[in-house]
Amino acid sequence: MPSKSDSTFTLTLPSDREILLTRFFNAPRQLVFEAMTNPEHIARWWGPRAMTMVSCEMDFRVGGGYRFVLRGPDGNDYGFRGVYREITPPVRVVNTFEFEGMPGHESVETVTLEEVDGKTKLTSLALYQSTQDRDGHLHSGMESGARESHDRLEELIATLA
Repeated sequence: MPSKSDSTFTLTLPSDREILLTRFFNAPRQLVFEAMTNPEHIARWWGPRAMTMVSCEMDFRVGGGYRFVLRGPDGNDYGFRGVYREITPPVRVVNTFEFEGMPGHESVETVTLEEVDGKTKLTSLALYQSTQDRDGHLHSGMESGARESHDRLEELIATLA
């Protein structure tokens, strides 16, 4: 099973249709949950550093949706959207995820937050419709984007603590 990790971030492939990200944050679970679910905070950390969030729309409730638009250094906009399926504060969020540039390739993300020794362990399991969808996302640069987003989230949390 492929695995790439550093001291706080791990990426594994638990099955042919899944990607599992694990990251430890040096903050209480409630603070991590707040930073991950408040659009004012998300606009400050979601996406790679080279991109700018130009739109962060959220209706954070079961059945509600979100749409994030990032602007790349090339000046192009990249949209991402989904629907919230389950919200259990501050423990778990389940939502769909779709890159608007490739419609019809929706995945389901399950994010779980667990307190471990004064830190928060985030696990994000993405389930894809096919192995091809999973591999396409994996090879799109999502790992470096996820690492940078999580680093930016850690930096933001430090300012909120």
